Amino acid sequence: MRASRLTRSLQYLALLGYVIFLGFPLVWLLSTSFKPPRELVKLHPTLIPDSATISNYVQAFTEQQLGRAALNSLQVALASSLLTVLIALPASYALARFRTRIGTVALGWVLLSQLFPFVLLIIPIFLVLREIGLANTHAGLILIYVVWALPFALWMLQGFVRNIPRELEEAASVDGASRLQTLRKVVFPLLAPGVVATALFAFISAWNEFFFALVLIKTPELATLPVTLARFVGIEGTARLGPLAAGSLLATLPSLVFFAVMQRRLSSGSLAGAVKG
Repeated sequence: MRASRLTRSLQYLALLGYVIFLGFPLVWLLSTSFKPPRELVKLHPTLIPDSATISNYVQAFTEQQLGRAALNSLQVALASSLLTVLIALPASYALARFRTRIGTVALGWVLLSQLFPFVLLIIPIFLVLREIGLANTHAGLILIYVVWALPFALWMLQGFVRNIPRELEEAASVDGASRLQTLRKVVFPLLAPGVVATALFAFISAWNEFFFALVLIKTPELATLPVTLARFVGIEGTARLGPLAAGSLLATLPSLVFFAVMQRRLSSGSLAGAVKG
């Protein structure tokens, strides 16, 4: 009993240390966003500002059009996550349920495509988008994000599909349900945790992406949030820490809110009791 309590205490201690390790940068970012310029250059900085100010937030919104950039990123990220899920859902079911040599090779190639570096792809991608008239547009950026997120989304969703017992589909077929009805009423509802996880991955990837947005978007009014935040760093690499911290803190909020709203659907107990022993 004592050994069990000691093990549990050590586990909680390790978890607490991990939470502190992950949360401290966010806390320090919050502190920096409220510090005036003279406190940002102190030799011995403090966690709690001596004289808090909101001027950094005012500068972040007024000087770099942070609100417009956040709206652009939100539109692009939501559209990318929605399209990724709509494409990956039926494709992952086909890969998981109809195992063929072609499907195995296709899945391997999909995963292998993730190894290509961005630098090798950006020039041909830009040329293709320019030829079809989607360069310097949000539509072109969404297309790139969907294509880039699809390999991992397919790999992740097909794992969720394989965890759904085939007996459920066979039982629905015996009851007279068609293939489409089985998918709509049996399979897809049970895939809710996987769909949410995939949507979160696609949303956060698109929200945080910087390189493609920097190269493909040239109009300042169409710039996404990561590109706009980079403008707080001067040509010589000197960063305006106050406004940059304020903007970076605001940039983390949508991802946190999106995850908090959808995390309830991430429970893995959706199949409990679905098949009788």
